[in-house]
Amino acid sequence: MRFHIHEKTLQRTVKEAVRRANIGKPVGCHTFRHAFTTHLLEAGHNIRVVQQLMGHKDVKTTMIYTHLMNNSLAGVRSPADILMT
Repeated sequence: MRFHIHEKTLQRTVKEAVRRANIGKPVGCHTFRHAFTTHLLEAGHNIRVVQQLMGHKDVKTTMIYTHLMNNSLAGVRSPADILMT
């Protein structure tokens, strides 16, 4: 049996949880959706599977998250770089 939560109920619940957790930056339902997608892709899950899970009609929408991942890799140094210095 599936239960559906009304969108406003979920938004209020997340807002209250963020307040109780004393998180100082804006966090909403979309923040969790974004994090879920990014973590799936970082873990190496197939982009088409992630596309379906997220309900994206076009894989280009899902690919936006891979671009964001590539930007986060820019500042990461390889252990081999340390050996070369």
